[in-house]
Amino acid sequence: MADYDLEALSLGELKKMQKDVAKAISTFEDRQKAEARAKVEALARELGYSLTELVGTETKSSRAPAAAKYRHPENPALTWSGRGRKPQWFVEALAAGKSKDDLAV
Repeated sequence: MADYDLEALSLGELKKMQKDVAKAISTFEDRQKAEARAKVEALARELGYSLTELVGTETKSSRAPAAAKYRHPENPALTWSGRGRKPQWFVEALAAGKSKDDLAV
């Protein structure tokens, strides 16, 4: 590891070093994973396989969209599952005196 005399560096050099260190820290894990992957791929090739043959392909499972729980009273195409931020039409309907039960599907 290099030994730096930080007192001898200018402000610009110190700021550049700070940026370089922050970048090295943020990419450290990615570099370690890439190195590990390269070693595993090389070992698989030595044994006559590809890594995808041994591990398979990664597939992400996707969730089905949530079922609608509430429907706009005048426009049935507007629905809301009850998750996330309340749509404006739902807020306005509640302010107008409707209850959640009135808007339920």
